[in-house]
Amino acid sequence: MATKQQEAGGRNTKVRNADADRANSSGVGRTVAIGAASGVVAGLLANLVRKAAVQAPTVLAGNWDAALAAEHAAALKIFDLLEKTEDSATGRRSFLLMQLKHAISKHAFQEENVVYAMMRDQGLAEAADHLNHEHGYVKQYFFDLTEMPKGDPAWLPKLREFRGMIEKHMREEEDDLFPRMRGKLTDAQNKHITAAMNKEGLKLA
Repeated sequence: MATKQQEAGGRNTKVRNADADRANSSGVGRTVAIGAASGVVAGLLANLVRKAAVQAPTVLAGNWDAALAAEHAAALKIFDLLEKTEDSATGRRSFLLMQLKHAISKHAFQEENVVYAMMRDQGLAEAADHLNHEHGYVKQYFFDLTEMPKGDPAWLPKLREFRGMIEKHMREEEDDLFPRMRGKLTDAQNKHITAAMNKEGLKLA
């Protein structure tokens, strides 16, 4: 039969074991929490690096109008690749169309949120509204091309129709409206618009 001293010792041992279990559990919990937080931070940093890489060509192109012209040229290269596809290359068409949609959506976001807004402030409201209106038809073309079977013989003619519309839009911007607006702005304003445009671009990059 156990003595009172032995019973007390047993109870103390159980208490110490329970304390140790709680400490171990707490330590594991902290380790898991730290690991999860580190994973979130790493993911956010990786996403920021990716966004910076996507926006880098626009930033490196310089002033806002030159940067937008560079994005126009990049989009036309994707059109070139799409126009070379056969009707059987449905997977490639889908992938390239997705790339084109992302590139032009980011581009349009920058124009609508910064450049067209500044155009209106500089007395070019009618022109800005016209360009913005055409962006609606850009979305329509993307919708139609996405909905159409990629192997449909009518798909490529639709793409070429889209390209014709968007090239006319680009020429109007590059050859007329953007130079007119840039001429209305001071050097400081042009720098400000460039920075603001790149900031918007990063959101969708």
